[in-house]
Amino acid sequence: MAVSVRIPTILRPLTGGAAEVASEGDTLAQVLDKLESDHPGLKQRVLDGDGKVRRFVNVYVGDEDVRFAQGLETPTPDGAQVSIIPAVAGG
Repeated sequence: MAVSVRIPTILRPLTGGAAEVASEGDTLAQVLDKLESDHPGLKQRVLDGDGKVRRFVNVYVGDEDVRFAQGLETPTPDGAQVSIIPAVAGG
């Protein structure tokens, strides 16, 4: 399935500066695999060494946080918007 992926500013050097890129896959895992093949280094910035979404990175498919859905097996229907959002902390 074709999806669009919003890329945060900090990861845009990996996408040639693009704020949004196209990807494909039936699940978030497949989308991330395709992103990695198109934009090497991106997946390791989103996933930790255990293959889970990094603690301080939020990933949404549509309006749904994948941590509260099916994780990397969250379906990505055709036309879905995937958003990668680094957590912001401060005081």
